[in-house]
Amino acid sequence: MIGYILQNQGKNRPIYKMNLQRNRGDAMLKIAVCDDEPAYAKQISDRIKRFMPDCEIERFLSGEDLLLCGALFDIYFLDIQMEKMNGIEAAKKLRERNEESIIVFFTGAKEYVFDAFDVAALQYLVKPVDDAKLQETLVRAKKEIEKRQGRKDRQIFIKAGHKNMALNLCDILYFENQRRKIAAHTLRGEISFYGVMADMERETGADFCRCHRGYLVNLFHVTEYDRETITLSNGERIYLSKDRYHDFVKQYMRYLRNGGVSHV
Repeated sequence: MIGYILQNQGKNRPIYKMNLQRNRGDAMLKIAVCDDEPAYAKQISDRIKRFMPDCEIERFLSGEDLLLCGALFDIYFLDIQMEKMNGIEAAKKLRERNEESIIVFFTGAKEYVFDAFDVAALQYLVKPVDDAKLQETLVRAKKEIEKRQGRKDRQIFIKAGHKNMALNLCDILYFENQRRKIAAHTLRGEISFYGVMADMERETGADFCRCHRGYLVNLFHVTEYDRETITLSNGERIYLSKDRYHDFVKQYMRYLRNGGVSHV
C-alpha cells in the first residue's frame, strides 16, 4: 500500500535507530535512483548509502536510461517530473519486467499521488525529503522485501495418488472444486488430489480468496476482474460469484494494503 508523506519543513525530526544492515547470508540489495537532476540523484544516493551501507546503488538520469540498462533492482527511487519519460511511465514499464520490485516516488509536486496507485508504489515522498522519512521508507522497503520472500517460500503438502508432494503457494493460480477432489491449477500444470475446499482456505490463508463456490483464487495472480469473472496472469478466466463480489474486492484491497503485488 502506498504511503503519502508530506515534509514538516523547518523541524528537526529525530532519526530512528533502526537496523538496516543485512544479515549474514542475505543477498545484497540492489537500488536504482533515477532523477534528471545529477546533483539531487547523487545526494539521495549518498544518503541512502549512509543508512543502508551494504546496498548496491546505481544512478540514472532518465527513465529511458534506466530501462535501457536492462538490470533488475530490488528498490527503485524514481523522480516523477522528468523530461521525456516521466517516473510514472518508467514505473509502468518496470512493472512489466519485475512485478515484485519496490517502487518509491519522490517529486516536488503533490498532484501525482493518485497516479502512484497504478503501479502499487510503496511510498510517495515530496521533496525536500528529510532524513527521518528517507530512513523510515528504507525500513518499510526492507520489510516488504522480506515479507514477499516469505510468501515465495510458503508451501502446502498434498497427496496426489501415491505421491506426497509439496506445492509452492506462489506457483498456484487457483484451486478448483471437483466433487470429492480438488484440482490445483499451477504455473506448471494441473494436479488433482482428494481434499475439501474449506481445508484449503484455512491452509492458504489471506492471500487466497474463495471467489466462487468452485474456486479458490491466488490473489497474487489476479490481473483483472469484473462482477462476473477474474482474469489470471496466465490468461485464464474463472468465475466470480455475484454474492461474493464485494467480499472479494474487500479481501483484495486488504491484500494490497498488506504489501501484496498488484497486476491489475
